[in-house]
Amino acid sequence: MPDAIITSPANPRLKALQTLRRRRGREQAGLTLVEGYDELGLALDAGVRPRELFYCPELMLDPAAQRHVVDAARAAGASVARLSRAAFEKVAYREGADGFLAVVPAVGTSLDGLSLPDDPFVLVAEGVEKPGNLGAMLRTADAAGVDAVIAADPVTDWGNPNVVRGSKGTVFALPVASATTVETLDWARARGIRVVAATPDTDITHTDVDLTGPIAVTVGTEKQGLTPQVLDRADVRVRIPMVGKANSLNVATSAAIVLYEAVRQRPTRV
Repeated sequence: MPDAIITSPANPRLKALQTLRRRRGREQAGLTLVEGYDELGLALDAGVRPRELFYCPELMLDPAAQRHVVDAARAAGASVARLSRAAFEKVAYREGADGFLAVVPAVGTSLDGLSLPDDPFVLVAEGVEKPGNLGAMLRTADAAGVDAVIAADPVTDWGNPNVVRGSKGTVFALPVASATTVETLDWARARGIRVVAATPDTDITHTDVDLTGPIAVTVGTEKQGLTPQVLDRADVRVRIPMVGKANSLNVATSAAIVLYEAVRQRPTRV
């Protein structure tokens, strides 16, 4: 079947995409958006089966070389539409659009839906507000070999387009889940997973703690840090040494520092 061709920015199919930019629309539809050649390619490699793919050759960096992503999406069952530049720029949500936008099933599971090894290496992000930070942590978690990322008391959803963008598509490659903070702590305790709380309110540095075995590295918001619920129930609190005048690091940076100390201590993971 030949690709549909859409030239008008007012096309009803394109208007329907606008609803997926909002969390309520994503949750009601059970769908989300993936924009970008790299992001879509990683999602396809992870086994994601897009419902729809919209592409624009005028915006693609190398239409001939990148055509395989269009073909792969079609082979996975997606309906495919070729858009004019004006039509694509109407639905694109990122600056410097590269001509790829797909509608895919919502991502994320419950805590009980996570499948973990005997010595799980988990990242917990409590109440992180900015989708870009959550996405950046996913990229680091993927690179560090983390087994799952949990959003505790989440402010945003895993399908937020800016989470997808910030993660470069790794949100589809990593097991991710959402739960309340209490549910997350109870889940970790029941499975013998040590909770490592990153906080400035301790004298123990992150390099002085055993980060092998089953652990959940836990980070909080940049403004308030982890809640007392986590700090009171954590197995250990660790801090990252700071010698400057700032009293905190970007949360994604903090997560990366502690995760990679765990990587250093867990050489079999590398």
